[in-house]
Amino acid sequence: MKRILLGIILVGIVGLIGGLAWAMRYPALDPIAPIDASMEFDSQVVALGRDLAGFGDCSVCHTDPRQGLEYAGGLPLETPFGVLYTTNITPDVETGIGTWSEEAFSRAMREGVDNEGQYLYPAFPYDHFTKITDEDMHALYAYIMSLEPINYTPPENELGFPFNIRLSLAGWNLLFLDTSRWEPDPTQSDEWNRGYYLADGLGHCEGCHTPRNLMGAEIPSKAYDGAIVEGWYAPALNDETTSAVPWTQIALVNYLLDGWDVDHGVSAGPMTPIVNHLYDLPEDDGFAIAKYIESLRPNLPTEAATAELVAFAAEREWDPENPPSYDDPGLQAGVEAFDDLCANCHKVGGTTVPLALTSTVRMPEALNVMNIIFDGVRPPLGARDHSMPEFGASLTDENIADVLRFVRVQYTNLPAWEHLEEIIAEKRENW
Repeated sequence: MKRILLGIILVGIVGLIGGLAWAMRYPALDPIAPIDASMEFDSQVVALGRDLAGFGDCSVCHTDPRQGLEYAGGLPLETPFGVLYTTNITPDVETGIGTWSEEAFSRAMREGVDNEGQYLYPAFPYDHFTKITDEDMHALYAYIMSLEPINYTPPENELGFPFNIRLSLAGWNLLFLDTSRWEPDPTQSDEWNRGYYLADGLGHCEGCHTPRNLMGAEIPSKAYDGAIVEGWYAPALNDETTSAVPWTQIALVNYLLDGWDVDHGVSAGPMTPIVNHLYDLPEDDGFAIAKYIESLRPNLPTEAATAELVAFAAEREWDPENPPSYDDPGLQAGVEAFDDLCANCHKVGGTTVPLALTSTVRMPEALNVMNIIFDGVRPPLGARDHSMPEFGASLTDENIADVLRFVRVQYTNLPAWEHLEEIIAEKRENW
C-alpha cells in the first residue's frame, strides 16, 4: 500500500514538474536595435500593413481616447476577472515594442506570449490572430514599426488572485487555443474565403458576437449567437438575429463601410470606431466580409414573414396626429416622454428607420436602446447626418425606464425587457 501511495505521489510530482516545464517553455527573445522602417520595409508592404491593422481595429483597443495617444495603449478593458489596460505597441524602445524582433511580434500575435516569454491575456484576441498568413504578419509588423514612437507607460492591470498570475494562462491556451493556420474552403468562392479570412482572423468578429464561458473563452457551439460586450449587446449575426429585414450583402457593405443602412439604421457604441476604420479600406474587402457574414444566416425568413413585420412596423409608427394611448400609467408616461423628446424624428415620414424594424429595439436586452438614450448617437464617418442628441442629463432614471417599456411594447410583439432599473442604475453610476 505504501508503495502504491509513494508511486502516486511520484507520478504527481513528475506530472507537476512536467506541466510547469511545458508552461514555462517560452524563452525570452533577444532584443533588436531600433528599426528605421523607411529603410527596412517597402512602402507598399507598410501600406498593406496599415490596411490590415484597420481590419484588425488595432488602434481602437490600443488607444485610450482620454489620452489621445494612438497605439500607445492605456485603454481600460472591463472583464469578469478585473480591469486590463491595453499595451503600448508603438516602436518606443522603453515603453513600447521598439526592441521586438519580427519573431517576437509573430509569437505574441499567434501564441499570446510576449518577447520576455510572459503570457498575454486573451482579451488580446490572439486566438484569432493565429490564423494570419505569414505575408500579412510581415506587413503588420512593418506598419507597426513605422509608427511614431510614443513614450508612455499604461497603468498596471487591476486583477486579483489568481488571475494576476500569468502562468495560469498556459492552461487557458491548452484548453482553448487552436494555433493552426487559416485554410481556404475549396467549396466556397474566392470572395467568400477572403471574407472568412478577414472576419475570422484579423477582424475577430466572433470575439464580440459570440458568448463566452466562465473562463472567458468563446463557446464554439454558439458562434455569432450574440453577446454582451462593454455594456452593449453585440447582436447575433446568424439565424438568431433579431433583424426584421434580412441583411443582404449590399446592406452589410453599407453598414460596415459607412455605418448606416436604410433598412437597418446607424451604428452606435463600440461598433462605431470599427466602421470608421473600415471606411477608408478597400471596398472589395468590404464586399468579401459582407459575403461571409451573409452566409452565416442560411435560413432566411419567408417573404411573407418579412412582409408581415414590415406591415406591423408601418402600423405602429408614431403618428403625431394620433399618438398611442395606454391605460397603464407607466406606459403612458413613456408615451409622453417619447412625444416630448423622440417623436420629432421617429415618426411617420421621418428620415430614421422605423423603430419596429431596427434590430436594437428587437434585441433580447435593453442595453443598446438605453445606452443610445443616455449617450445619443455620434455618427460614423460615412453617415454624419444620422446623429441623435444625448438625454442622460435631461431624463431621470424613471423617465428612461418608462421610455424603454413603451418602446418595447409599441414597436414589437416580443416579451418585455427585464431588469431595467438595475441596468439603468449601473449606467448612471458609471456615466
